[in-house]
Amino acid sequence: MESQAQQPAEAVVEAAADLEAEAEARALAQAQAALPKQPLTPDILFKFLVAEVAGQRGAMGVAQSTYLDLARQTQDPRIARRAVEVSMFARDQAGALESARLWAAAEPGSERAQQTLAALLLNDGNLGEAEPILRTLLKADSANGFLHLSALMGRLRDTRAALELVERLAADHPTLPEARFAVAQAAASAGRVEEALVALQQADDLRPGWEPGALLRAQMLAKTSRPDALAFMRDFLARHPGAREVRLAYARTLVNANQFTEARAEFTRLTGDFPRNAEVSFAAGLLSLQMGDVDVARDLLTQTLEYNPRDPDMVHYYLGQVAEQMKQPEMAATHYVEVTTGNYLVPARARQAALLARAGKLDEARALLAFTRGENDAQNVRLIQAQAELLRDSKEHAAAFAVLSEGLKRFPDSADLLYDRAMVAENLDKLEVLEADLRRVIVLRPDDAQAYNALGYTLADRTDRLAEAITLLDKALALAPEDPFILDSVGWAQFRTGNLARAQEYLERAYKVRPDPEIAAHLGEVLWARGLRDEAGKLWQTSLQTHPQNEVLLETLRRLKP
Repeated sequence: MESQAQQPAEAVVEAAADLEAEAEARALAQAQAALPKQPLTPDILFKFLVAEVAGQRGAMGVAQSTYLDLARQTQDPRIARRAVEVSMFARDQAGALESARLWAAAEPGSERAQQTLAALLLNDGNLGEAEPILRTLLKADSANGFLHLSALMGRLRDTRAALELVERLAADHPTLPEARFAVAQAAASAGRVEEALVALQQADDLRPGWEPGALLRAQMLAKTSRPDALAFMRDFLARHPGAREVRLAYARTLVNANQFTEARAEFTRLTGDFPRNAEVSFAAGLLSLQMGDVDVARDLLTQTLEYNPRDPDMVHYYLGQVAEQMKQPEMAATHYVEVTTGNYLVPARARQAALLARAGKLDEARALLAFTRGENDAQNVRLIQAQAELLRDSKEHAAAFAVLSEGLKRFPDSADLLYDRAMVAENLDKLEVLEADLRRVIVLRPDDAQAYNALGYTLADRTDRLAEAITLLDKALALAPEDPFILDSVGWAQFRTGNLARAQEYLERAYKVRPDPEIAAHLGEVLWARGLRDEAGKLWQTSLQTHPQNEVLLETLRRLKP
């Protein structure tokens, strides 16, 4: 019974397919009938082969001139189109333009031929000849034509002339919002922002709530004022709550403005507007993770995997982060294993290794990183850094130094490896290595504020080369004037020179920006030296409450408060 019930439906499907095939065959036959009856003479065949072989061998000049000659000789639109393609590849503007004229003349009903000719004329600055062609094209498909007009106008150097041309073309379509949109794009390119905004308002008047116009307006506002762009989109969405593309742009702009709470609310709403959309659910998941809502983050990121995301490795990486925050190391490792390529390969392996080391499997963690192969030199350098970081965290500084030294044999000019080895060298009292490595980093990256800072601080803290240290730290401060760790170093150098008032000033600035325990240790010591021992004690106790195991803070307390 089931097969009998299906027979009529199958017959309808087959009949429809037959009709579609017949229609396609008729259209193909009509297109072929419109082509000229071009005989394939020995001369034409010879020139065609010469052009193709020349193109394959990279002799584009020969290929271009031969195809252009064939197009002139045959007036065949197929050959003329090929001549355009080869001329454009050869960057022969004049040849491409002549070929396009031949193509458009031989196939006047071809929209593609007319579009190509118009584009080449505009690229050549010939607006007068391009205008009637554009006007004809816009009559055939005015809405889409105006939406894509800016792509044709984009190469015009005379943006004012381009704006005037678009205004003339738009005048033929006074009730079409796409025409006003094209005027707005041309006005924006010409730097006429107010004219552009007026045109966009006209487009909105013609079609209230039209999203392309709103998106362009928000984009223009964001160039000068992100708050203005946000305010505009917020007002637009209040009037048109169903504008999904504007809401998506609004949510992304909120993220860029670090307004994560509002952004998450918008992305959460968008998960309903864009069901099974990987990008939307991923963004909502990441924002939930950033805000500490790990249960929601896990659910959204798990859903993202079901929606065939473009980069599942990235989703697995952040699911691993979620699992770590949920104190599920085995689940985290499972997700990190799934990351096999791309930018998240090395971070995932580093997290895997950290989980193994935390479980007391340091040798296994090192082996994991040692046998991982990056996709490029940058990833391989990061793998070496990750191995050294594991060893440093385990207080195995000599082994970390050896790993970094071996890595520098492979990548001798890696500023990252040099910097990391310098930091390990300080723990091993290899100050000569530290100084040599950091000075090499400064040569490789002359604007690296942290390299100047590290060297200057070490010289101030561990040597009597105070004048040299201050010069280095002044350079670091000039490169990053608000960096709290550089401010801390400068303050400590001033303390070492005996300038306690300036030392306190810099250290208080640093601590205000970042209440770090090491900064607290330094600031407290300066206060102690100035006789402000109660203030110093209160500062240390406050810092100890949140960082009870900080070595610098504990060492300072042992030394000054035995």
